[in-house]
Amino acid sequence: MIRVVLADANVLYSRVLRDYLLYAATVEAVEIRWSASILGEVIEHLAENIEGFDAAAGGRLVAAMNGAFPEAMVEPDNEAGEAVAHLRMPDEDDRHVLAAAVAVGADVLCTNNLKDFPLEVMREVGIQLLSADGLLSLLVAEHPGQVLAAHWLAVSRLPGATDASTLQALRRAGAVRLAELIGSLVGE
Repeated sequence: MIRVVLADANVLYSRVLRDYLLYAATVEAVEIRWSASILGEVIEHLAENIEGFDAAAGGRLVAAMNGAFPEAMVEPDNEAGEAVAHLRMPDEDDRHVLAAAVAVGADVLCTNNLKDFPLEVMREVGIQLLSADGLLSLLVAEHPGQVLAAHWLAVSRLPGATDASTLQALRRAGAVRLAELIGSLVGE
C-alpha cells in the first residue's frame, strides 16, 4: 500500500530526513505532500540556523522540491479549515498542518512534534500520526527494496557520503531505528 504522507516542516528541515522522504517518494514507497506554509516554515528556520542560507537558496530548494514532485503542493481549502477548526490542539500554529493533511486526504501526518497532534484529534480526522523515524522504519518493513534504493540515492547524491556517514546522519536526526534497519540491510 502506498501511503499519502503530509510532511511537517520539522521533518523537511533536516536534510537527511527530507532526502529519505523525497527518495522514498521517488521510488514510489509513499506519495509526499506539503503546503506553501509548511515550506515557508522550513525556509525560515533554515535561514535562521544555517549560515549562508538565504532567500535565494530557499527559493531554489522549494523550486527543486516542487519541480520534482509537482503533485506534492496542497493548499488547505475552507472545507479542510472548517473540519479542523473545532479540534483542541496544544499549539494553534500547527492547525494549518492538520488542515493540509485533511485537505489532501493524507493517510499519515509525518512530524517529529507528536505531542502537538493529540491522538484523539488524529482519530477524529482519520489520519495516522508518525514520526519520521516511525514512518521510514515502517516503510523498511513494508518495502525493504524500495527503501534500500532510497538509501542508495541518499548516499550517491551527497558528495563524499558513505553508508556509514549517512547512517550516522540519520542517528543525529533522531532516526535511530531507521539507521539500525538500513544498517542491517547494507551490512553496517
